[in-house]
Amino acid sequence: MRWLKKYVRPLDYVIVVLLFIACFIPLEIFSMTEAHVNTDQKVAVISINGHVKRRIKLDAHAEHQQFTLYPAKGQYNVIEVDGARIRDKEDNSPDQIAVHTGWISQIGQQSICLPHKLLIEIKPAQGNKGTSGDDGGLVHP
Repeated sequence: MRWLKKYVRPLDYVIVVLLFIACFIPLEIFSMTEAHVNTDQKVAVISINGHVKRRIKLDAHAEHQQFTLYPAKGQYNVIEVDGARIRDKEDNSPDQIAVHTGWISQIGQQSICLPHKLLIEIKPAQGNKGTSGDDGGLVHP
């Protein structure tokens, strides 16, 4: 223990405490930005090869729906929406990663089918988009 006193100086303790406090700064910043996001209104954005195909408002009171997208010849994805959650129910990709991802319902979650270049992403619903009463292409289930 004497050797420790020889190598550690009082300023070292201050530096360690400051570094420990600094570790929590990203958490605090993330918490503050998340507090401003309205998690009650969510939108599922479905895009194929970077082009948005559908925007679906996710609401707990919305009715169940199912539809099929055809990203390319010989490819299909069956998308299922159940209230405030969405999933890639079935597709004919070899790895089935999007199918195994299952239901997604939280802002920031994604379901990706790489062979079909299909991306389902949950985003916060934006306020009024446009002045003509347009809701930005939302599909209300």
